[in-house]
Amino acid sequence: MITTIAEIQGSITSAFGLLGAAIGVGLIGLKAAEAVGRNPGASGKVLVQAIIGMALAEGLGILALFLGK
Repeated sequence: MITTIAEIQGSITSAFGLLGAAIGVGLIGLKAAEAVGRNPGASGKVLVQAIIGMALAEGLGILALFLGK
């Protein structure tokens, strides 16, 4: 009984961590597209910063997945 509750709690923790990472990646993509729409000349710099930000958000999501279990 206790181990089942611990497994469920770990799964919920992992799910919230991954949900946060997915929301973060979505917001980064949204704001990058908005920035390029406002200033197309800066698309190269915006793309680099967006990719770095997305990689960091995904890394935290993967970390939450492994630490939650």
